[in-house]
Amino acid sequence: MLRLVVQSAKIDPPLAPLPRPCMSIDFRGESLPGSTWEREAPRGNMHSVKKEVRVKVFEARQLMGNNIKPVVKVSIAGQQHQTRIKMGNNPFFNEIFFQNFHEVPAKFFDETILIQTDIGFIYHSPGHTLLRKWLGLCQPNNSGSGVTGYLKVTIYALGVGDQALIDQKLLYGTDDTDIQIFKSAVVPMNMAYLQLFIYCAEDLHLKKHQSVNPQLEVELIGEKLRTHMQTQTDNPIWNQILTFRIQVCLRSVFLSSRKKDCPDEIGTASLSLNQISSTGEEIEGVYSGFLPCFGPSFLTLHGGKKAPFRIQEEGACIPDSVRDGLAYRGRVFLELITQIKSYQDSTIKDLSHEVTRIEKHQNRQKYGLCVIFLSCTMMPNFKELIHFEVSIGHYGNKMDLNYKPLVSSTQYSPVIYDGNIYHYVPWYNTKPVVAVTSNWEDVSFRMNCLNLLHFTRDRLKANLDTLKSTRNPKDPALLYQWEKLLRELAEDCKHPLPCMTYQPKATSLDRKRWQLRSLLLQELAQKAKQAKPKDMVATAEDWLYRLNAVLPEPQMGLPDVMIWLVAKEQRVAYAQVPAHSILFSPAGALHSGRLCGKIQTLFLQYPEGEGQKDVLPAHLRVCMWLGNVTDSKDLQLLRQGDTAVYAEMYENQAKYKDQWGQQGLYHCPNFSDVMGNKTLPMTDFQPPLGWHWQDSWTVEPQRRLLLDIDINKSQVLEEVYENQGRDTRGAWGPAAIPNTDVNGQPMEARENVKCPQGWHFKKDWVVELNHAVDSKGWEYGVGIPPSGLPQVWSPVEKTYHSCRRRRWARVRFRNHGELSHEQETLSFLQLGLAKGEEEGWEYDTFGSKFHLNPQPQSRFRRRCWRRRLAPNKDKGIAPIFLLEGSLAMDLKYHAGKEEDSKTWPWGLDRQFRDPQRQDTRPPNLPFIYCTFNKPHYYQLFCYIYQARNLVSNQIVTFQAPFIRVVFLNHSQCTQTLRSSAGPTWAQTLIFQHLLLYENPQDTKESPPLVVLELWQRDFWGKESLWGRSMWPPLVWLDLQDRILPPMRWHPLVKELGKEEGEILASCELILQTEKLGEKQLPILSVPWKNGAYTLPKSIQPTIKRMAIEVLAMWDGDGGQDRRGWSGVRCSLLLVLPDYWIQSSHPEKDYLGGGGRQERNEEVLILAWGLRNMKKASSPQLLVEFGEESLRTEPIRDFQTNPNFPESESVLVLTVLMPTEEAYALPLVVKVVDNWAFGQQIVTGQANIDFLQPYFCDPWAQDYMHPKLPTLSEKKHQDFLGYLYRKFWFKSSKAEDEYEHEVDWWSKLFWATDEHKSLKYKYKDYHTLKVYECELEAVPAFQGLQDFCQTFKLYQEQPKLDSPVVGEFKGLFRIYPFPENPEAPKPPLQFLVWPEREDFPQPCLVRVYVVRAINLQPQDYNGLCDPYVILKLGKTELGNRDMYQPNTLDPIFGTMFELTCNIPLEKDLEIQLYDFDLFSPDDKIGTTVIDLENRLLSGFGAHCGLSKSYCQSGPFRWRDQMPPSYLLERYAKRKGLPPPLFSPEEDAVFYNGKKFKLQSFEPKTPTVHGLGPKKERLALYLLHTQGLVPEHVETRTLYSDSQPGIDQGKVQMWVDIFPKKLGPPGPQVNINPRKPKRYELRCIIWKTANVDLVDDNLSREKTSDIYIKGWLYGLEKDMQKTDIHYHSLTGEADFNWRFVFTMDYLAAERMCVQSQKDYIWSLDATSMKFPARLIIQVWDNDIFSPDDFLGVLELDLSDMPLPARHAKQCSIRMMDADPKWPYFVQYKHFSLFKKKTVTGWWPCQVLDGGKWRLSGKVKMSLEILSEKEALIKPAGRGQSEPNQYPTLHPPLRTNTSFMWLRSPVQNFCYIFWKRYRFKLIAFMVISIIALMLFNFIYSAPHYLAMSWIKPQLQLYPPIKIFNIINSLNTSNASSSILPTQDPNLKPTIDHEWKLHPGPTNHLSDIFPELPAPGD
Repeated sequence: MLRLVVQSAKIDPPLAPLPRPCMSIDFRGESLPGSTWEREAPRGNMHSVKKEVRVKVFEARQLMGNNIKPVVKVSIAGQQHQTRIKMGNNPFFNEIFFQNFHEVPAKFFDETILIQTDIGFIYHSPGHTLLRKWLGLCQPNNSGSGVTGYLKVTIYALGVGDQALIDQKLLYGTDDTDIQIFKSAVVPMNMAYLQLFIYCAEDLHLKKHQSVNPQLEVELIGEKLRTHMQTQTDNPIWNQILTFRIQVCLRSVFLSSRKKDCPDEIGTASLSLNQISSTGEEIEGVYSGFLPCFGPSFLTLHGGKKAPFRIQEEGACIPDSVRDGLAYRGRVFLELITQIKSYQDSTIKDLSHEVTRIEKHQNRQKYGLCVIFLSCTMMPNFKELIHFEVSIGHYGNKMDLNYKPLVSSTQYSPVIYDGNIYHYVPWYNTKPVVAVTSNWEDVSFRMNCLNLLHFTRDRLKANLDTLKSTRNPKDPALLYQWEKLLRELAEDCKHPLPCMTYQPKATSLDRKRWQLRSLLLQELAQKAKQAKPKDMVATAEDWLYRLNAVLPEPQMGLPDVMIWLVAKEQRVAYAQVPAHSILFSPAGALHSGRLCGKIQTLFLQYPEGEGQKDVLPAHLRVCMWLGNVTDSKDLQLLRQGDTAVYAEMYENQAKYKDQWGQQGLYHCPNFSDVMGNKTLPMTDFQPPLGWHWQDSWTVEPQRRLLLDIDINKSQVLEEVYENQGRDTRGAWGPAAIPNTDVNGQPMEARENVKCPQGWHFKKDWVVELNHAVDSKGWEYGVGIPPSGLPQVWSPVEKTYHSCRRRRWARVRFRNHGELSHEQETLSFLQLGLAKGEEEGWEYDTFGSKFHLNPQPQSRFRRRCWRRRLAPNKDKGIAPIFLLEGSLAMDLKYHAGKEEDSKTWPWGLDRQFRDPQRQDTRPPNLPFIYCTFNKPHYYQLFCYIYQARNLVSNQIVTFQAPFIRVVFLNHSQCTQTLRSSAGPTWAQTLIFQHLLLYENPQDTKESPPLVVLELWQRDFWGKESLWGRSMWPPLVWLDLQDRILPPMRWHPLVKELGKEEGEILASCELILQTEKLGEKQLPILSVPWKNGAYTLPKSIQPTIKRMAIEVLAMWDGDGGQDRRGWSGVRCSLLLVLPDYWIQSSHPEKDYLGGGGRQERNEEVLILAWGLRNMKKASSPQLLVEFGEESLRTEPIRDFQTNPNFPESESVLVLTVLMPTEEAYALPLVVKVVDNWAFGQQIVTGQANIDFLQPYFCDPWAQDYMHPKLPTLSEKKHQDFLGYLYRKFWFKSSKAEDEYEHEVDWWSKLFWATDEHKSLKYKYKDYHTLKVYECELEAVPAFQGLQDFCQTFKLYQEQPKLDSPVVGEFKGLFRIYPFPENPEAPKPPLQFLVWPEREDFPQPCLVRVYVVRAINLQPQDYNGLCDPYVILKLGKTELGNRDMYQPNTLDPIFGTMFELTCNIPLEKDLEIQLYDFDLFSPDDKIGTTVIDLENRLLSGFGAHCGLSKSYCQSGPFRWRDQMPPSYLLERYAKRKGLPPPLFSPEEDAVFYNGKKFKLQSFEPKTPTVHGLGPKKERLALYLLHTQGLVPEHVETRTLYSDSQPGIDQGKVQMWVDIFPKKLGPPGPQVNINPRKPKRYELRCIIWKTANVDLVDDNLSREKTSDIYIKGWLYGLEKDMQKTDIHYHSLTGEADFNWRFVFTMDYLAAERMCVQSQKDYIWSLDATSMKFPARLIIQVWDNDIFSPDDFLGVLELDLSDMPLPARHAKQCSIRMMDADPKWPYFVQYKHFSLFKKKTVTGWWPCQVLDGGKWRLSGKVKMSLEILSEKEALIKPAGRGQSEPNQYPTLHPPLRTNTSFMWLRSPVQNFCYIFWKRYRFKLIAFMVISIIALMLFNFIYSAPHYLAMSWIKPQLQLYPPIKIFNIINSLNTSNASSSILPTQDPNLKPTIDHEWKLHPGPTNHLSDIFPELPAPGD
């Protein structure tokens, strides 16, 4: 048996998004191994989320093969799914498969589905769906097979909140209008061989002083290959080839390389194949892409600690530091080539060819890296000295001693307190500089191209961000910014990329990516010229997306530059700078890195898992330059500053016997560096090559290290612990160390602690009693050796306590001098040596910091010697790049290393020497400084207005908020406000005399960032950081052009990029110049008020006075006004944008207008009630707007009536807010629950950010009250369209229109499948609307919240999956309110309210559940057994026994009726469960309907409006009120007079107009059961008002186990009937249709032209023909005819009847069959399949399997008309859409309409990959209903009852012994059959020869007669001859007759006489039946 094996179909998307993982479907008969590919995907939010993939397989068509049994196997992320096995070439499956994921988005996109398409491609398709797409299938191994069939599938890729598209089409349809075939992009799908040429590696270091045995491991798609192991080498050479076998159709993969040195891993590198290949989809147009290739180039290895995962922009790739590690571990040199050829001999082999061709790529050049450190601020308190280390690769890494020492680290520095909370490094005017030289290959040609692309991308992204920031779509600046974006993009794309074609070092990948990038830039330039201002943000994001796709450079070559913060010789924090961003290019600025030679700000971060949470290690400003040293001749990074190089060392002495000298040093070195590492004496220092000494050694104390760490503090707490111990008598006495700190380290006695200069004490030492001590301050403990300190201290003395201590404390305060803290610091640093300090000694006491003044207790001193170096003559490069190596001789350095392990006395090693660290820094390296002699002073103005969107679960939204502004080492705080939802400071913070040393122009180009931090202070005074925002200020060097910077919203970032609110602020930095007079100072323009600077008037947001009126609705017995309302009436002053309010003075509303405009306006808030507050007992509403708030009265009886109660109090609040939309604050609604004992807690909160939809202005001249929708006019069809429909479709319409029984399901199918559904004359009067979403999601119905909106309440900042804790129902109206109380009030907006009804309102609810779609499978068979449960309040309806077995698309057709009280029972919950026999039933999904909204909505959602008003029939009016009453209620609700009906004219006067019934009904319809004209006219008017029509809504099901994931759909509708309005209307019968049983009778008469496949004894072709037949899906009922033996001509007679029984649904054109899958199955599975008859022609063989001769498939509902004669029958009859000639199309019909048909149909067979005609069969097809079949019974074959018609055995010629019976006839037949062509040729040649002979014979006689011309009269002989001739002719004619076969005519007569009955009978039943001889 032949089974189909079809390789995975590959979807080729039209435009490739960022590469994502593949997905594939194997369509096959046998299981094929599928390859899994990974793909790099964008990672934005790394929180774990739920995802889902669905694959629905419909059908396949045109599958190649004969008599095949296909099956579809789907593999999703390794999970296998399989359809049922079908038969035939056009199988119908209709099966769906699900796969759920609970992964981070990146891992979800890494999952694979074995159709070869990106899940990301599907996710970015419309609706995240490929809906009913045809996939082209191809074979994997047959390279020339091409497309071998088509598979129709629907694929969903859904995330949280995504809605699956609704597929309303029928399962089976033949008229697919929009057919789009996704053909395979690689046909054939050849196997490719990916070859990696592994050449060598370099710089492989794992640990110090340890050689490695490297081995390279390469992993690709789970397959791992390894090279040979090299022993004891850091630079191994492999020269090996690793070969992987892959499929070209697979899209991308991560190539992972690992350096192995068992058991340690040296480093890893990842290479994404989507970056080194192209599918051709990046470019729109003809671009074929290229196969993976790489190098020969270096690939960088990383290892060690990893960076924390932080990706800020969508589409960015995962950095290597996150995936592989931070530490540089070497590079591997390799090449990658992909070939499509025959199989390789081996996967690993050595390179046998010459490898010298790749040596040119290893040619090295010398690079120089220079970094100037300008400032380091916002640091935590490092108690040790810190320094920075810069490295690129191994160069500059002081841990690696294999490389020449370089000046790669700064000098050690302390961190100084900045006066607030942070610390900084006091570099001031002396900036440290590092210079690192390294050797790398020349990659400038590659980096130039990359930097040019980055320049284009950065400008596009900056313009896009500005475009996004414009929130108002009507802003004229929006169009200007869009034009600017297009102009700059077109300009940037015109810059040509450096050509790679003739670049000798360019690799194949360089050239191909250059071509790809160039084509993309050309395409973007063209699109920028043609772009229109439509969907601007989406268009620009798409361009940015495509640019980011081609940006990654896999052949980078240069490693990133690493800057490490080092403390205690441990790397604490880092900053990573891409090398290309600072690389210099001689080609120009565009080709250089964007940060090359420019000041940039770096935010250091801790490695993964280290450091404190939410704390920045440092805020670093640097200037960096990287480039070839030959380009550094005129290197000048900053516009000012002098570079100086110094050698530095310390001379150490100790006090021994009251004398200073080296004798008391013991094991300490005599000369050391600042950290105590041993150095050589001054005389042994040697200047480096290219440098010389400029002067002699001098003593220069490093005052930077001598700074007091408390220099910027205003007060310092000092403490000393007094320690005592027990003596032998048990008495307390002084301890061995009487005075210590808290850690037990010795300190001076408190009597000896003197007050430092510049400080004073207000109080003397006091004993601290504010902790667990006794009355005298003592705490007791037991000393534990070796430290002698107790681990636990107790306030109660015990006899076993051996020691005690108490804490003495005092506070010293700084003297208020004339100098600021910073000026004091500067003055200290700039002081020379004072008297007594000429020798420059620094003294230390008991391990404290060094001081210049000696103390009596000092035991150690040191002084710093420095000597300046100067460069020699110019050598063409920057001199700092010549500072390589140590300043001392290597021999002396190594000789002195043995003494380096000595210890320091007096605990000095505790401060400077960490015994656990291993200092590997080579000593005697010089230091480079950049000195600035001229400082520049600036003023910083920070304008802070307010914050918003701060969500808190406290009643006090934000406790004591204040802003801390940090700028470099300065910080200030705003005033602390009282608690507020939107704190408004309106304050200006001014920083004066800010010191910046770089050139002002450098500052203007790259200013330091301003950091704003939002803090809150609780009741106990504890401060906590909420969020941080930072941006560069606007710099002004000249005040003549100064304009105040506009205020903008800046996000507050918290916890690794999580945004928590926004802050409205702006900053400007102003240079203080000599020209600036006192009268022109900017500070004079800032007003001073209440002890703080406020905002300038010109920058203050314009405000307008408005009022918020809160009307708390309730429903009680009294207190009603004319509107049916009373409650809390409040007013709140709002600020709204000017374009919301048409101002009479627009010029004053402008931001720079300089004035305010105030105006009273009213905002009406309808507070209806609270819902679903499960834990609330007595809630109340708290409304906050800015700093003001108001409250309603609590709802005391919340459980019985959740609406707000009556109240007579009036609250009015006045608030000032900005008018511009960008400055608008949200309205915060909180629900506060009142608990016992006065406790209150916020149970939920909602922020209304956008208030514009609620605004109206009744005072405006053009204001209009809400009006009714305009009546829709009757559409007139055009004349051509009328003719087109009348004549062109006349025949088909006449044929398709027919009457049939109608019901509610008819209306459904008319709405969902109008062109395919059964026709009905009056269906236009009974249509309904099918919504593919919830009724609330229909835009026209405003979410059914026109009366009152539902605001969801949260306890956190709402996100996609945030839990909802309750709902607030209310509505807002905002309008002006006059300031003058005597002025007339504005007209009310809520004109007419619903009639005052008793609440809770008893109602009758009918829920009609029609069907469900695409449910999640719950059983192991991939199906489920769903049933419906309804919950409303405490009522539950539903029966688990009424489940639908084994289906994912159940048809329920059920109506549920229940009563409820609204709003107590308002949430109708529809639950779908899966029936399980033994285990608990699984919940499939749930949907909830708010019945209260439907009842109160003005759109009439409580009962949909029917299209017609019928009082009887299947479509009766179901509402409880007639249309006339509904129209009257609607007019009353809208404030209109009631409609006036005129029965005489059939008209109504409504809304000031007169409407006649004739305008809607030109002709009175003859529909049965239509109601009176009055009601019909009212119904027509109601339909013009936009009310909810009769409908079916499609609701999405969700599950708690998978929140946000679509679990399927349910189609339903709800009718609500208030009991007070009377009895409800009649119920609607929606019981499911049941299929009708039909009997198909197929009579096989004969065949013709059937292929002959057998040879008889006489070598003739014969066939023993028989016919098989069955209905699709009913293969078990397969039937056969008898066998017609020895057919020599392909003709066979049967007269055989097939009888098939089927259950058919005419409305769906599907057959239904229920059968159990297994014997043990509990229920039968109902399956639907098309009504398709399959006829097969076979050749019977005795010993061998039967031969397949042909197949005929007929769709009984859409089949071609048969041919009347066999000659007219052709294979083109089966073509549904013929290509040529296109006008020839065979007519199709439905057998269920025609009932019976007879004729010829073609059979076809697959031959050579193409279908050809293999025979013709004549059949009669008749379809009978079950009743008709009983009346006219007929048996199968020729068995009884053999009637209707009677079938007689056919007369067949017995050819078994024909050779013996008529040998002559058979001999002639065989002779003629074999030699007919030769005989014909012989006869033609004989005739020609005879004619030629006759001519030659007659020619002489004719010539003689013509020449001689004898006058002979021959007339009589001629006459005689003619007579004889005529007689001979007649005799000849008469002689011919007897020669014919005398048996011919009698034989024919005998045949007709033998069968007179059947002929007459057939003609009676089938009048169109042709004669059997046709």
